[in-house]
Amino acid sequence: MVSRDELIKIFTEISDFKEMKAFIEEILTPKEIEDFALRWKLLQELHEGSTQRSIASKYGISLCKITRGSKILKKDNSITKKILDR
Repeated sequence: MVSRDELIKIFTEISDFKEMKAFIEEILTPKEIEDFALRWKLLQELHEGSTQRSIASKYGISLCKITRGSKILKKDNSITKKILDR
């Protein structure tokens, strides 16, 4: 079985946009890609100051999913927050 670290290493070795897009489309289902993109979008909106309730209403998702994102952005050492701050 492929370890999580091995998979992360594979992702970090791909620097070409088209190659990364093709790889993601080959290994993930359209639904998985959609869920992943939605998670990123809600993190962006939280970072921009949108409320959890407004995001939940806008996308028809539970507050639990959004609360996880909010907790990520509140961590002092959050890589996600560092990326969004750029």
